[in-house]
Amino acid sequence: MDKSLLIGLVTGAVAVTAIGGVAGYKVMHPEPQYAEVMNVKPVTETIRTPHQVCRDEAVTRQAPVKDENRLAGTAIGAVLGGVLGNQIGAGNGRTVATVAGAAAGGYAGNRVQQNMQESDRQTVMKTRCKTEYEKHEKTLGYDVTYHLGDKQGMVRMDHDPGQRIPVKNGQLILTAPGPDAAPANPA
Repeated sequence: MDKSLLIGLVTGAVAVTAIGGVAGYKVMHPEPQYAEVMNVKPVTETIRTPHQVCRDEAVTRQAPVKDENRLAGTAIGAVLGGVLGNQIGAGNGRTVATVAGAAAGGYAGNRVQQNMQESDRQTVMKTRCKTEYEKHEKTLGYDVTYHLGDKQGMVRMDHDPGQRIPVKNGQLILTAPGPDAAPANPA
């Protein structure tokens, strides 16, 4: 026999034996098609959403002053004081009493108007607003503990896989099945 033919036959026989051994091993030890899910824990985050809460509230305050210098009170007090002072005394004493009465009446009228202005109150409605927060939970993903063959592992997924995770070529398929796909976990 030709030496190269013999080498070719031996190489071919070794290759067929190796392929057969691998195929036999795969038949005897098939790769799992699914990883068994042991635990699924949702990973969440608390979201705080601000919003305004407003309400009308009665507020009492001093009424606006129309005569800040209290001229009306001073004038009315001076006239009344002058009239009263004019009633007292005679001659030059009457003039002095009239001037003194006008001065005292003007001062008293000014103070009376000041007290009236300070005690004059008005109630107005004011809108008061404050920011409040509404809380809600947002799911970020799922921490999944699984068994694949004799190994245990953990992976974060964007969906709850149910009881099993599909496996292809020894790797977990972590994407969610499309809406037309058959369910991964038949009942």
